[in-house]
Amino acid sequence: MKTLLALAVALVTAGAALAETAHNGAMPMSQGTITKIDLKWKKITIDHGPLENLDMPAMKMVFDLSDPTMLEGLAEGQSVDFAADRVNGKLTVTEIQIR
Repeated sequence: MKTLLALAVALVTAGAALAETAHNGAMPMSQGTITKIDLKWKKITIDHGPLENLDMPAMKMVFDLSDPTMLEGLAEGQSVDFAADRVNGKLTVTEIQIR
């Protein structure tokens, strides 16, 4: 019985925490430079600063895109502000803006 009560409290608390996160605003933006655009596979390589929400240091890496139409208007060498997160286990750009 204690286990069920603890589980119920944990579920209620987790739901409240997720709701608070959703209301606190958008994902933190990071800065980077586009080094490669792969139109065939709809991926983008960005040389970026630290990704604090993912606890990652600055590096160059390949990202999936949450929406492939984000590639429209982007070019290699452009400086960008972007948000990235893990989506279905893959590092994914969820928002991107040219600086």
